[in-house]
Amino acid sequence: MVLADVNAIERLLVCPRCLAPLLARPGGFNCTRPDCLYHAPLAFPVAGRWPVLVDFERSVVDREALIATSGGTNSQGARPLGADGLPAPLRRILKPANRAAARNIDLLLRGLPGRASRLLVVGGATVGNGVGAIYRDPHVQVIGFDIVGGPVTQLIADAHQIPLPPASVDAVLVQAVLEHVLDPPRVVAEIHRVLRDRGLVYAETPFLQQVHAGAHDFTRFTASGHRYLFRRFEELAAGPITGPGTQLLLSVDHLVRGLARSALAGRATRALLFWLRALDAWVPERYAMDDATAFYFLGRKRDGEMSAAEILTYYRGAQS
Repeated sequence: MVLADVNAIERLLVCPRCLAPLLARPGGFNCTRPDCLYHAPLAFPVAGRWPVLVDFERSVVDREALIATSGGTNSQGARPLGADGLPAPLRRILKPANRAAARNIDLLLRGLPGRASRLLVVGGATVGNGVGAIYRDPHVQVIGFDIVGGPVTQLIADAHQIPLPPASVDAVLVQAVLEHVLDPPRVVAEIHRVLRDRGLVYAETPFLQQVHAGAHDFTRFTASGHRYLFRRFEELAAGPITGPGTQLLLSVDHLVRGLARSALAGRATRALLFWLRALDAWVPERYAMDDATAFYFLGRKRDGEMSAAEILTYYRGAQS
């Protein structure tokens, strides 16, 4: 696993509020700009082993709760390593390998400039489904942040205010994250800001999925909505992650959950009906576009952007 050097990351970090350089002190950081709210000593603490670089005045993240959760002795990962903490065999049935992600991550890695490319993972508490190749590539330095600490997290931050300077990374991965932020356009603007010229972004975001992560689930996107969200990027590849068969399987799972008042009953039903996923292979992509569980987008940073009129001609589902 190739993670960026901690000392190198600390030299790169900036204040999430004003983007001024930070001064590292034992136990935390402070902003070097005298008129910044976070100029006070140790304004940005260290919780457990993670620097906490959050502008709490402008974030839904609660400072005391975050520090209490991340700073304890058992803080090696605030999220389970498997889906719902399930054993690996059952996880493979309920959440099989994401082949679309693996394919697109391969394309992303091929498009990087070369040795010592810097890749930022937004929402990087754990290794996402199908994206493990970025952590194995010896030519990629991975920087991962999340609002919680985890096995591959290097800092805690809010994606609305990424604590990195402009044009500082070669690529960004944001998988199953944008549904959990209050202002997705702002987060994508931050991704555009920290990317170098012609830098790459890979995103996966839900469309027809049930609520997950409880109170931290806010948004869904159609294919056209997802494309317009990344309108300041040139499209290299885009499409559905899974289609109507998987969407039906998830719906049956949650129907049973509701009837039985039991998440376990829903998961058991999903395990029994896992073969419904195979129906996706028989559905043409233009039909899957209208009934996908999620969409992916692989793009390259550019200066211009797609117009509102252009997005109306982008739709390529079955209703065209």
